[in-house]
Amino acid sequence: MTPDNIPLSAHLTAASLLIPAVKLWEIHLADKGRSPHTVKAFSADIQLLSSYLSPDRSIGSITTDDLNNFLSWLQTHRGVPCSPKSLSRRITALKSFFRWLQKGGVLVTDPAEKVIQQSVMSPLPEILTAEERQHILDVANRHRNDTKPDARPYTLVSLLLATGIKKGECLALSPNHLDLENDTGPLVFIRYSSPASRYKERKIALPAEWVAAWHEYATQYPLDDRIFPWSQRRLEYLLEDLGEEAGLGKHLSFDMCRWTSAVSDYQAGMEPEKIRQKLGVSKIQYREIGLKLRKLAGVEPVVT
Repeated sequence: MTPDNIPLSAHLTAASLLIPAVKLWEIHLADKGRSPHTVKAFSADIQLLSSYLSPDRSIGSITTDDLNNFLSWLQTHRGVPCSPKSLSRRITALKSFFRWLQKGGVLVTDPAEKVIQQSVMSPLPEILTAEERQHILDVANRHRNDTKPDARPYTLVSLLLATGIKKGECLALSPNHLDLENDTGPLVFIRYSSPASRYKERKIALPAEWVAAWHEYATQYPLDDRIFPWSQRRLEYLLEDLGEEAGLGKHLSFDMCRWTSAVSDYQAGMEPEKIRQKLGVSKIQYREIGLKLRKLAGVEPVVT
């Protein structure tokens, strides 16, 4: 909404050009809590449409045939590779953009409604085996007993493997997100500042061994507002170094820990709905995630 409480789409008409409409749509997406990466990618997709159509085409004159021809051009005539994943995202962007215009009263009909969505599943992620997972924890644990004890590696990697939280969620954690005296056991609360992301908020149980490492870690580093007061890249390096020290042969990352945690929960018999809630994803998002978990756990065959 604009400051005067008028929907952004009200500043447009069917005679408006694409570029001004895209700029207002960017603001709308940001206001709805979409990530900067999503806003940038979706905006670029629609701007690509504007470069395909003649510059004087109004948004009200764009037809379903125009959009289908545009998608065909992306795949066969543009001269730049368009992967199935990119094509699927671009179709999603088209549908989101024109649906916004139609719901906002700018367009009477939605030209993207009949464009066929081409969903594609991304490749299976790489995960740690049970043995690799334990070896990583053992190597990280050794740092706690060095001549100069350092509980940071263990505190980080064991938290990721136990909770499956995302990189951004980890970076946003502060000490007051911990409840280590809860009657049901220690917990970490995952919180979001954006109202649009409140559905991702949740509480996750923490293992007792993590709590012990946390108390050591909290005496070794000055922790005020954040549990891990370093840059994203610094923490990524820490995981990479840990993987190399363990002779892993894989690129240890936040994403690998997240998927390893989810697969471990699945193999331990956790109900799919509880896994979904623990990961903080929607039911629609979990459709693909659940299928990948079953394949990674060996329940369903991997089709190559």
